[in-house]
Amino acid sequence: MTEPVPAHTPPSPATRPATVGMGVTHARYVPYSHAHYAGDLVDGAYSLALFGDVATELCIRTDGDEGLFASYSDVQFLAPVRAGDCLEVSATLVRVGSRSREMDFSVRVVARGDTSRGVSAAEVLDPPLLATTARGTVVVPPAG
Repeated sequence: MTEPVPAHTPPSPATRPATVGMGVTHARYVPYSHAHYAGDLVDGAYSLALFGDVATELCIRTDGDEGLFASYSDVQFLAPVRAGDCLEVSATLVRVGSRSREMDFSVRVVARGDTSRGVSAAEVLDPPLLATTARGTVVVPPAG
């Protein structure tokens, strides 16, 4: 028999307090099912969804809560993201308010397919290709 789940579970304590400069990075392979355009291009919304993922982890680590994305103040699509790319997606805290967290985001392509060498050939990009950047604000519950 399972025990009932309480109606409200308080958030777990944060791993560490929110400090400017803290960050998280995720690695992600872009599946071919996400290609929407010719040349296996992926839409820009894919990068924005990944920004939500890294923002969520950063809020969990700093505030013990997933937070809620409030806004973007700047988004730049600098280079294409393609199906088959290996990405590094990062969020870094640039401002900490009482309930808001402002973050800088980036998507870097660290490896990409190279079909000129064969259908499954790929190469590591050195340096990585900066594909997307943004600044966004996340809101967390009041401390207490």
